[in-house]
Amino acid sequence: MGGRKDVVSETSGLHFPLIESVDKPKTNRFSFLCAIIASMSSVLLDIGVMSGAAIYIQEDFEISDVKVEILVGIISLYATIGAAAAGRTSDWIGRRYTMALAAVFFLVGAILMGFAPNYGLLMAGRFVAGIGIGYASVIASVYTAEVSPASSRGCLSSFPEVFLNVGILLGYVSNYAFSKLPIRLGWRFMLGIGLIPSVFLVAVVILVMPESPRWLVMQGRLGEAKQVLIRTSDSIEESVQRLAEIKNAVGISASCKDDVIQIPKQITHGSGVWKELFLHPTPAVRHILITVLGVHFFQEASGMNAVVLYSPRIFEKAGISSSDHKLLATVAVGITKTVFILVATVLFDRVGRRPLILTSIGGMIISLTTLGVGLKIIARSHEYGTWLVGFCVAMVLTDVAFFSMGIGPMSYVSSELFPLKLRAQGVSVGMILNNVTGGIVSMTFLSLYRAITISGAFFLYAGIATVGWVFFYVVFPETRGKNLEHVERLFGNLLWKFSVKKADILDDVENSGNA
Repeated sequence: MGGRKDVVSETSGLHFPLIESVDKPKTNRFSFLCAIIASMSSVLLDIGVMSGAAIYIQEDFEISDVKVEILVGIISLYATIGAAAAGRTSDWIGRRYTMALAAVFFLVGAILMGFAPNYGLLMAGRFVAGIGIGYASVIASVYTAEVSPASSRGCLSSFPEVFLNVGILLGYVSNYAFSKLPIRLGWRFMLGIGLIPSVFLVAVVILVMPESPRWLVMQGRLGEAKQVLIRTSDSIEESVQRLAEIKNAVGISASCKDDVIQIPKQITHGSGVWKELFLHPTPAVRHILITVLGVHFFQEASGMNAVVLYSPRIFEKAGISSSDHKLLATVAVGITKTVFILVATVLFDRVGRRPLILTSIGGMIISLTTLGVGLKIIARSHEYGTWLVGFCVAMVLTDVAFFSMGIGPMSYVSSELFPLKLRAQGVSVGMILNNVTGGIVSMTFLSLYRAITISGAFFLYAGIATVGWVFFYVVFPETRGKNLEHVERLFGNLLWKFSVKKADILDDVENSGNA
């Protein structure tokens, strides 16, 4: 049997008499399930599929390399529309229904692409699917951060990247499977098969997934939020603490016991957020915004989209001529990404965000540089020795591995940095930059390597990654184990080590209460 216990709210200092539960599992399974459902939308991103499908689309429609670049990369720019709308939409109708809306866009886009009779309608399908990608990329990270307990938030917040990598791997596998079909059918199956998980996701989101407790509090629906927090916290005591802290962040009195209350419209609909983000930010918000934008920019500008989308061409330049062998090598890329993102999910809450992101980018600098050297040797010698081909393939896989264990999932985990009121629209801003940067990388890679050689392109990406390492070393503090409502305290001063110590002292004082 559990015993009676007083819990001190970290925001109000009030004591909450509770029954201590000794049967509660250490890891909350329901929050785990919610994070999985929210992250499933990432499977629908067609990055892996398009890397192989583009080969057959080019042959079927007889289009130029420039049109292939546009077809492959434009979806990231289309995604900026969805990303720009997702924050305000999710503040208006909720995180849950915004996720269902994203799945509907995926469904319509998959149908249009699968049945497209020409390049124009194929681009229309890419446009619709791109809006869905923008919505999903924002809402998946916001929802998982808001529903997760502090003890496992790093792990659960990285789930969208896990499922993104699973989607890439499945795309590579489907490319290989459908490559045996006639050209006119093969690529249509590759792109159109996405409608199956879209239908499944809509049904699961509507029937199973609860609304974000933080959004419910912002709407004044405290009773519903309390029930969701009980189901998604590691203990009853933690659910009470989380509710008290969220109420404090929204400006609701800790003594309020009503299940439904009236909240000002500017909070319920996310009004005035842009002003707080850009026109009159506090030092902490400005520091957070710079950090998040840096995460999204350097994640894409270091060239991972080019590696994933154009891996068959990279392997061809490395000396692999067989189409089957090139597609099999891309499957190895997908497996590597999936394995190492799983490593990251374990380490985020054990090692921390900062060590992983610095190790990740440091490894990418080395692998991108050595890949450039290997491709340079091949270009000059015009010989494809087995060891040299293996070396280049190994460097591609090493680059993918280091990316996936740090900077890759950090774009989703970074949603934890924003304060509650600014979170949804702040994440939108980051995803807009992410999609624009990724689109530019995707749409310029073929032209770039013709202008400065393929080895020069990877040297350029390595240089950008080096600047990124310095940036993160200076501005990125550790947020592991902090409650969402406490993360903001770590920011506001580039001397972040002092900020961390100050936040730890404040946490210790609050946690001690009246002991």
